[in-house]
Amino acid sequence: MIQFSAQHYSKSAWFALVASTTAVALLFGAFLLAEPTVSYGQVDTSEFTVKQTITGETSFLVEPADVVTTNDISGITGGNASGTTQFSVVSNNSTGYYVEIRFNNNGTDEAMLGDTTGTDEIKDYDGDVAGEPSYGYTASTAAQFAYTVSSDTPADTEQSFLNSGGTCNQPAGSQNGTTKATKCWKEPTATAFEIVNRNTSAGLGATSTIEFDITVPASAVPAPIAQTYTATATLTLFTQ
Repeated sequence: MIQFSAQHYSKSAWFALVASTTAVALLFGAFLLAEPTVSYGQVDTSEFTVKQTITGETSFLVEPADVVTTNDISGITGGNASGTTQFSVVSNNSTGYYVEIRFNNNGTDEAMLGDTTGTDEIKDYDGDVAGEPSYGYTASTAAQFAYTVSSDTPADTEQSFLNSGGTCNQPAGSQNGTTKATKCWKEPTATAFEIVNRNTSAGLGATSTIEFDITVPASAVPAPIAQTYTATATLTLFTQ
C-alpha cells in the first residue's frame, strides 16, 4: 500500500510540474504576443512648430527713363509740348509703399534751366492751390513747366491728383483726367511731393506715369532764349 502511494504521488507531482511548466510557457507566449500592443497603447504626444521669416522687398522694377518732349516750341509765337516717363514698383510689403518726387535746386526758383545760358525763362507752373495740384491748366503770360501723375490702377495715384471732374484731391474711386483740361497739374518743387500711394502689395509690379507739359504763350514774358532747357527730377520710394 505504501509503495502504491509513493508511485501515485510521484506521478501526480510529475503531472503538476508539466502542467505548471506548460502554463508558464503559455503565459510567457501570451505576453510576447500582447507586449507590442501594450507598448503601442502607451502613446505620448508632443507638438512643435516650424517658422520661416520672409523679408520685405520694395524696389523699382522699372526705373523712369529720361524724357524728350514731343516737339520743339517757337520762342516767339509759342506752342505746347509734352512728354511722359513710366516707372513700376514691385513690393511684397502687405501695407504697400509710396513714392515722392523732387526737382533739383538749381540755385534759382525754377526747375528748368537753359543748357547754354543757365537762365530760367521757363517758369515753374503757378497754378498750385496752397501747394496742391489744381484742376485744368492755369494759363500765364510766361512759359510754364508743369507735371501730373496717373497710374494703371487709379487708386495708386496720390489723392492730390485725383478728381471727379472739376476738383482735385478727391477720395479713392476717382481718377485723373484724360485731357490737359481735365487733369490736375502741379508745380515742380525742390521740396519732395508725394505722387503715388499704394496700400497693398504689388508682387507683379504696379506702373505709374508722370506727364510733363511745357506751354509757351505767344510773346511770352520773359521770352525763352533759343536753346534746350533741362529739369532734373528724383523719385524716392518708401515702404508704408
